[in-house]
Amino acid sequence: MILPSDGLLHHEDLAPGTTLTAGAKSVSREDIIAFASAFDPQPIHLDDVAAKASMVGGLCASGFHTCAMMMRLLCDEFLLRSTSLGSPGLDEVKWLRPVRPGDTLAVRVTVLESRALQSRADVGLCKMRFELLSRDGGVVLEAMTNQLLRRRIADAARPIVKVAKTAKPVEPTLWDEPAWTTQPRGNYFEDVVVGDVRDIGAHTFEHDEIIAFAREFDPQPFHLSEAGGKDSLFGGLAASGWHTAATFIRHIVLARQATEASLRDAGQSLAQWGPSPGFRLLGWPRPVLMGDRIEFRNKVVEKRELKSRPTRGLVMSQGEGRNQRGEIVFRMIGQLFVERRG
Repeated sequence: MILPSDGLLHHEDLAPGTTLTAGAKSVSREDIIAFASAFDPQPIHLDDVAAKASMVGGLCASGFHTCAMMMRLLCDEFLLRSTSLGSPGLDEVKWLRPVRPGDTLAVRVTVLESRALQSRADVGLCKMRFELLSRDGGVVLEAMTNQLLRRRIADAARPIVKVAKTAKPVEPTLWDEPAWTTQPRGNYFEDVVVGDVRDIGAHTFEHDEIIAFAREFDPQPFHLSEAGGKDSLFGGLAASGWHTAATFIRHIVLARQATEASLRDAGQSLAQWGPSPGFRLLGWPRPVLMGDRIEFRNKVVEKRELKSRPTRGLVMSQGEGRNQRGEIVFRMIGQLFVERRG
């Protein structure tokens, strides 16, 4: 990577069409199992026999582990050499190929659009495509994302047109409707009910775990120290967005496994859930700060039959997290293959 003369990439250095490719990260079996044990305890990420009998055909990394590894490569090769101010979220992520033990990954960044923020003359937003590449050059992950970077103040000097503020409409949330408490009659695709809203647990983000996750996957200053957080747009030590997302995944997996245990105890056969082809509209509207207690909720929003996979259907769900003040800090639309009955 060729850096500008001042040593840091600013917003102006990332014009549309700019492409950066760098990095090499080896993935071990131990890495895969450690992340899955902490955040995504599904058999396809933990057990060779169960994984071989699944759609993925063998042990593979959690999709959110793949995202976290991509984030580490981005930090090492790009973000820590830039004036990164964080990201408000991603438009879409596609998991195109499973990441296996022994794989070596690299990252490619392509700038698609670039604009200065009207509200902040010293901040710009880039729309980018991130691709995670395997050793053979195949793309294992593709992400469409948005990145905030600081602009060079001298270049950013321009008049700002102040627009009168109007009250923002209150956005609907999953907490506007009651959560379901009934036990599902089964867990096959046919049993999934569109509109099902479930509380799936809560988590308080503490100082040490925020820093531990950041050191491994997202070592940007505002995730590593209180001083770095106070000097950022977040105003305090903030959990990595991927830490928040991975914590949500842990809660949704554990909630599903509790349901499966109840059905198994009742003598019912169980469907296979997973893997996922990706997700859409992942957003972090507000930072998760040290000490915040985030409660998570999930709603089934759509079911889709698949002609290409007659034994599976696709279930789409909306996940949200809110803090102790009732503010939404996380949301996404997830997708999951679910086995059909018979």
